[in-house]
Amino acid sequence: MRGFSLILAAGLLLAPLSAEAQVLLDQPTTSTTARETMEIGTSTSEIAITSDFTGADLTIFGALANTDQLLLAIGQYDIVVVLEGPRENATVRRKERVFGIWVNTRSMTFEHVPQAYSLSSTRAVDNITAPLELNDRGIGMDHIPLTPVGFVGNGADVPEFRQAFRRLQEVGGLYESDPAGVRFVSSSLFRATLRLPADVPNGVHTVRAYLFKSGKFLTEKSLPLRVIKTGIEQTITDAAHNQPIAYGALSVLLALITGWTASFVFRKS
Repeated sequence: MRGFSLILAAGLLLAPLSAEAQVLLDQPTTSTTARETMEIGTSTSEIAITSDFTGADLTIFGALANTDQLLLAIGQYDIVVVLEGPRENATVRRKERVFGIWVNTRSMTFEHVPQAYSLSSTRAVDNITAPLELNDRGIGMDHIPLTPVGFVGNGADVPEFRQAFRRLQEVGGLYESDPAGVRFVSSSLFRATLRLPADVPNGVHTVRAYLFKSGKFLTEKSLPLRVIKTGIEQTITDAAHNQPIAYGALSVLLALITGWTASFVFRKS
């Protein structure tokens, strides 16, 4: 009887503890570590192209929050900043000598590619993450999707045309990259510089910033950047698009007048 009383007393004492434990188990668990975030801003939201425009530099400022300071100190956080131009189809043509004359023999059109592309990063993008991740997000000149439009022919020619397209864009200054263009100015602030070439295409460009930690993608931010022509350049562009017939006739007339004037001035007596 005494043993039964001891068991009953122990049960009464442990009952409140059991109830409290049950309440704790029923409560949802929360993580004490917040996920990293990133915010970006640009030095300007609009680039004006005038007759003496020779290119410009665009500065991007950014801030990180909730980072692991130890990982940040040993360089485990990487940032890639990209400026993508308006997208449209692009055609690459191959010239071959036919009967002593260079003519276009074959061509390939790539679908929806950026007309301009400038990249800055904390280090070479191929050292930041796996090629599959770069391909999926189209980060880096070698990883921009180049999809042929209605191509019928030898599939072995596709890599050659892709390489030729990238080479032409780089030679023209429209595609470029700086593997050391992003720098941390403090433990949480970074700065990047992107180059706009002299013949940067008109339209709405997009600034994109990607954050990686130990090779793993974390987050992405984007902002628009307008590139517009001003002055006489914009007037000529508007006339060419809005009144093409009148624009063409005026161009022919100006060419005739220029040719006649040149022949009159340089005519031998």
